[in-house]
Amino acid sequence: MNGSVTVLDKGTVRIHSYMSPADTFHTTTQLIETPARIIAIDAQLLPAYADEAVAYAQGLGKPIDRLIVTHAHPDHYNGASRFGVPVHALARVSEQIVTRGDSRLPNGQVIPLADVTPDVVLLPGTEVIDGVTFVFEAVSGGEAADELLIKLPEQGVLIAQDLVYHDVHLYLGNDDITGWLRAVDTLAAESGYDTILAGHGAPAGPEVYEDIRRYLADARELLGDDGDAYKKAIVDKYPAHVGPYIIDIANRSLFPTAD
Repeated sequence: MNGSVTVLDKGTVRIHSYMSPADTFHTTTQLIETPARIIAIDAQLLPAYADEAVAYAQGLGKPIDRLIVTHAHPDHYNGASRFGVPVHALARVSEQIVTRGDSRLPNGQVIPLADVTPDVVLLPGTEVIDGVTFVFEAVSGGEAADELLIKLPEQGVLIAQDLVYHDVHLYLGNDDITGWLRAVDTLAAESGYDTILAGHGAPAGPEVYEDIRRYLADARELLGDDGDAYKKAIVDKYPAHVGPYIIDIANRSLFPTAD
């Protein structure tokens, strides 16, 4: 396996957090193992890494019930078809995926839109799946225009995905540091959650919120009108973080080249 898995035992629920290698900035697929099934959350950038997550899930001996896509960034949905199950997403996230169209991998391979379009509209609210309470909330602004936050209140697990990164450079292409800080403050105000699942990086505790706040504050100070200068400055500030290439991707939106 090229990626790695962190397993967290939460009683009747076990969390299996698959994390891709650094070449795709430690993107995570969360596998929530309930007594009789597995709920998969997010699907990787590279189909090969989605295959690893699926193979691991199949090794648990329980069926994958569904795949939930939290937001419309290709590193979280490109591998959707590999799971072979219905794909659930917020209506606005589905619309944004459709608007993006076909996805092109760094090697030039094209993933057709039909392979990644969600099948089921996920509605915010509470759903009990196999005796486990899932709380679904829509969050607007921040790392993406719209994201899904998932809570497992009985297990004290908050599945933040790309609202939280853990020791990985942040993607700022949505150009909404203020919205991201607001979202992090809202998460930090939640009580009873000691396990935070990040969209990039290993599971963390609530201390990760201050790390995100610090990075965002530094990014706001360092951002100017030169993407290369910003990348050097933020990498120098956070030399232990992985995924500097994600800064290049964001800079295409933050510093578009004039025609």
